[in-house]
Amino acid sequence: MQKSNELFQKALQLMPGGVNSPVRAFRSVGGTPFFTERAEGCRLFTADGASLIDYVCTWGPAIHGHNPPQIREAVARALEAGTSFGTPNPYEVDMAERIIDMVPSIERVRMCNSGTEATMSAIRLARGFTGRDKVVKFAGCYHGHVDSLLVKAGSGALTFGNPDSAGVPEAFARETVVLPFNDEAALREAFVTHGPNIAAVILEPYPANCGLIPPKEGYLQFLRDLCTEQGSILIFDEVMTGFRIAPGGVQEKEGITPDLTALGKIIGGGLPVGAFGGRADIMSCLAPEGPVYQAGTLSGNPLAMAAGIAALKMLETPGLYDDLASAGLRVASALRDTAEEKGIPLQVPQRGSMFAMFFTENPVENFDQAIASNADHFKAIFRHALDNGVYLAPSAFETCFISTTHDDNAITRTIEVLADAIKAL
Repeated sequence: MQKSNELFQKALQLMPGGVNSPVRAFRSVGGTPFFTERAEGCRLFTADGASLIDYVCTWGPAIHGHNPPQIREAVARALEAGTSFGTPNPYEVDMAERIIDMVPSIERVRMCNSGTEATMSAIRLARGFTGRDKVVKFAGCYHGHVDSLLVKAGSGALTFGNPDSAGVPEAFARETVVLPFNDEAALREAFVTHGPNIAAVILEPYPANCGLIPPKEGYLQFLRDLCTEQGSILIFDEVMTGFRIAPGGVQEKEGITPDLTALGKIIGGGLPVGAFGGRADIMSCLAPEGPVYQAGTLSGNPLAMAAGIAALKMLETPGLYDDLASAGLRVASALRDTAEEKGIPLQVPQRGSMFAMFFTENPVENFDQAIASNADHFKAIFRHALDNGVYLAPSAFETCFISTTHDDNAITRTIEVLADAIKAL
């Protein structure tokens, strides 16, 4: 780790915490972060010469593994024509058509540059459409660093034990109603109290920024029915789950139709991108058609669009989602079995190619139960895995991802390493 240590010491003098995104600093798992020089397939190759089987997958986008030739070639072709135009380009139309074809609820879509932009814009649009101010979110769901949504957030905010960020005005937070996930009674009470003022309910339909928390049977339908009844906009944040759980995301898998959807990650093929879309009558409120303003200099960037189109085309591979789910189930089952043999309480929620670990007795259904998990156990697992060539998300409150390039050898080796780590607790 000598070269990574040297780079990190230099970075500490140049960037806050030495990183450009907080969780990368390894604060919750200890040690110095490694620096990646290149990535290929399911592996990262570090500045120190190590090869790591990667379960972060650039935090979700790399469903096809790192540096796939189809995406690399698509970007190279687009690059020959220029990096940015500041005008409409043909790639935007192709991307919009693909998203609308694949995501059941989206009738019209707008591209932006990140998942944070997508959720921020969806909230503004919901408020403009309804003429209401309040937004309901769920504890532990992270929707990017949007001021009004950094209340009981997950992801890096949760990892750092600072879910209510400094710099967010109290007045903004007052317009956000935070509820426990999977609690129908709390939702009903919130609408009794605030119903006429609730513009939108936003959630990750599979919360995946405080581990992975599946919804209870019927919960998403209850939420859909309640929003319809009260005239509130239901926003699914599928930045993480979109195109990963199924071609149309969780909403396809669960048969629930939100009013608006935020997207990102996979639709950029590894380049910065975001999108939001939904019902045509709501989307028509966006400028230049309507009064809700949203813009972006690099929105619909041709390189990002080309990469994303290539990524979406690759999702058409027959059996792709079944194979990803099989790999996820194999890892999850092996970890549960090992923990049971050792007598260690471990929950391994898994949906498709996503899984997480909670060291606790009972299945995790909400934020409070997630943070009650034994984070020290996870830290020990993380360190053992990293020392033995397996890279997990550097936080007890993140989700791991599997790509199509995690072949049988990689999965087998991962199970061996993680099983040894569990046995060593």
